[in-house]
Amino acid sequence: MRDQTFMTLMKLLPKSALSAAVGAATRARVPRAWHHALIRAFAARFRVDLAEAEHGPEGYETFGQFFTRKLKPGLRPLEAGEKVVVSPVDGAVSQAGALDRDQCLQAKGISFPVGKLVGDDLSAHAFQGGSFATLYLSPRDYHRIHAPLGGRVLGYSYLPGEFWPVNPTSVRNKEALFCVNERLITWMDTPAGLSAVVAVGATCVSRIHAAYDQVVTHTGQPSKIHRYPDAIPVQKGDEIGMFEMGSTVILLFAAGKVRWDEWLRPEAALRMGRRIGEVT
Repeated sequence: MRDQTFMTLMKLLPKSALSAAVGAATRARVPRAWHHALIRAFAARFRVDLAEAEHGPEGYETFGQFFTRKLKPGLRPLEAGEKVVVSPVDGAVSQAGALDRDQCLQAKGISFPVGKLVGDDLSAHAFQGGSFATLYLSPRDYHRIHAPLGGRVLGYSYLPGEFWPVNPTSVRNKEALFCVNERLITWMDTPAGLSAVVAVGATCVSRIHAAYDQVVTHTGQPSKIHRYPDAIPVQKGDEIGMFEMGSTVILLFAAGKVRWDEWLRPEAALRMGRRIGEVT
């Protein structure tokens, strides 16, 4: 009953307008004492480790700058090895495993086609029978996204969409949730071949940024697929994007290319740079 009530309320809520308003509020410059107090209250409420942040609360001019904070150098060491896949984010595992042909598991009893997720059936065909990992970022987490392997950024796809929450209640109940919400997909050529890093928007995630180009979502632009004439080289662990609020990242690899580590199971805690699998 609680799930049904929550989903009914979310259906009625003007999620896109709310997300835009929240984003504007987090970017607004208000008296410093106000947003410093808000940062400390937020950190206490969600158990954010302020000691990890690049700056103390007084070092951020807006709440949004704090939310997209960098970490102090050296706090997320990378597992070495060209074929070692590392977590691109801090967060927790939602699902991970093998694709059932072209179907990705969302939750018990709910799957969705990869073609619908990436908006391109031809590109999705490369992932049939491949590997996926869905990684959830909570409000307390570090919100920058990093390359899980070294390689080259081939291009990106921007798919406008809705702004449903991506919390466990929505994941259990909203059909094809990750295909409905706004997405920014980074296409990469890696030691595992073609891979996709799918950043999924959510309620109050006002925007998603790419780090390799001047790409910012939820600013009124239409869908776009862009391929670079000269691919952009990236090292494993390089920043490739960020969320303005917490959300979800989905990794996709082709069949027979990546084997996930045994511990990569639902609710397992993640730290950016930690080994999560290997190229086979």
